[in-house]
Amino acid sequence: MMNVRIADLKDFEKIMKIYKYAQDYMIQSGNPTQWRHFYPDEELIRSDIHQNACKVIYDENGIHGVCALFEGADPTYEHIEDGNWLNDEPYLTIHRLAEDGQVHGLFQCVADYCKNISRNIRVDTHANNRIMQKLMEKNGFTKCGIIYVKDGTPRIAYHWTDL
Repeated sequence: MMNVRIADLKDFEKIMKIYKYAQDYMIQSGNPTQWRHFYPDEELIRSDIHQNACKVIYDENGIHGVCALFEGADPTYEHIEDGNWLNDEPYLTIHRLAEDGQVHGLFQCVADYCKNISRNIRVDTHANNRIMQKLMEKNGFTKCGIIYVKDGTPRIAYHWTDL
């Protein structure tokens, strides 16, 4: 059974290996521009850990995934094109979800975890990340429009709510 917990610095090496695996996987599977080999970098992950935003997904065999969860308004989501958010209530944001390729169901595990602590969740992904798009839709997230990340590139924005 998969679980989610706050990451700490002792998890750092494993987290970075998971991100490296995810970067390679995206590049090889037709999504070469979302993360390349430089995102997320070590400084960002250390910051996520220090903020208690970095979460690891694990089972009895160890850590298999990682993500960052943030409560409150995300500046990236202030402007949305070609659609609208489902509501303007406070929300939780899922960022930087990655896995080690050893187990299945990590997004569902993270989505279920988030749904237990928030009634409003937002997430985005690159247009070339078809797997993530399917997983979001399978887990009840609604495609809402296009947002732009810090470097100016577009992402498909999704929202789940039970409000």
